[in-house]
Amino acid sequence: MEDKNFLREIKALDHLIINRLSVDCISNINRITPSQIHILEYIINSPKKEVYQKDLEKIINHSRATVSSVLITMEKNGLIKRITDNNDTRIKKIVLSNKALNVFEKSKKNINLIEKECLNGISQNDLCIFYKVLNKMKNNLQRKDDIYDEII
Repeated sequence: MEDKNFLREIKALDHLIINRLSVDCISNINRITPSQIHILEYIINSPKKEVYQKDLEKIINHSRATVSSVLITMEKNGLIKRITDNNDTRIKKIVLSNKALNVFEKSKKNINLIEKECLNGISQNDLCIFYKVLNKMKNNLQRKDDIYDEII
C-alpha cells in the first residue's frame, strides 16, 4: 500500500464534498451552508418540541460563538427566528420558518444525490469496513478528549 497521509486524504475528500455542495446545493437565492443544513435537520427531526442554542452547540460540536454566528446568519436570511424563553430570558428558542423547510428539502435532495455519487462502485462490504474504521478513529479521538478533560 502506498504511504499516504490519511488526514490529508480525509481533508481532500472533505474539500471535494464541500465544493460539490457549494455548486449543487447552494443556489444564489437561498444560500445555505452544511452547518445550517445540519442545524435545520436536527430541528426538523428533533424529538423535543423546543430546541435551544445550547442544544445545537452539543449536536453540531461547535463553540457557542460559532453556533451563534450561524444562527444570526440564518435569522438574517429568514430561515429561523430566535425567541426568548418565557422561563429564562438568557436562552433563545429556535423556530423554523416555512422558507427553512423548503430550502432544507431542496438541499437534502441534492445531498442525497452527491452521497449516491460518492458511493458509486463501492461494495456494501467495503462500506461496512469504512464505517467500522471511521468509528474506531472517532472513538480514539473522543477518548483523547476525555483524557485531556481529566487532566484539566
